Amino acid sequence: MAVTLQDIAPADIEAESFRIIAGEIGDHSFDPLTFKVVQRVIHATGDFSFAENMRFSPGAIEAGIKAIRDGKNILTDVTMVAAGISKALLNKYGGEVICKVADPVVAEAAKNATKTRSEMAISMNLDDSIGIVAMGNAPTALVQAIRTSAEMKGVKPLLVGVPVGFVNAAESKALLVEQNSCYITSLGRKGGSPVAAAIVNALIRLAAE
Repeated sequence: MAVTLQDIAPADIEAESFRIIAGEIGDHSFDPLTFKVVQRVIHATGDFSFAENMRFSPGAIEAGIKAIRDGKNILTDVTMVAAGISKALLNKYGGEVICKVADPVVAEAAKNATKTRSEMAISMNLDDSIGIVAMGNAPTALVQAIRTSAEMKGVKPLLVGVPVGFVNAAESKALLVEQNSCYITSLGRKGGSPVAAAIVNALIRLAAE
């Protein structure tokens, strides 16, 4: 069978991808901001099921945009999420991407407390300077973020909680929906670092509009 490649300029690939995604989704009930986030997640994964399993608390996208524009930092559970975030765009607003999972102090504290490093990194670094917590790998980090944010006073951070896997991934996201009022998540087992980064990147681009 002959394979025919599409003749397209590099600068047009992303726009064409988004056009294809919009065409394949067809009619939907997403508002314009939500659709842009969902569209970028599908673009990052090639998986249209995210159009069905993503959930957004009321005002979550607006909260994320405001956090970015206010120069708040973004805390991640693993380095893969941090690596995928568009730092050049974020830095224009004064915010930074923070990931402390490889910090020796965090590793030692996690070992002493019998916790995962991602969980401890969230526990030790989630403070008022953080506007968004993006988690794509560790359910333990998401559970810790839910607990820590519940104790924080004032404006709560947006929790982008999309850990992937078979042990407590679905359960931690269900807990997020049940106990937190500012979240973006994907129900069930699907998620991952590319999903978390895609959500944050969508928010950064929306902030720039």
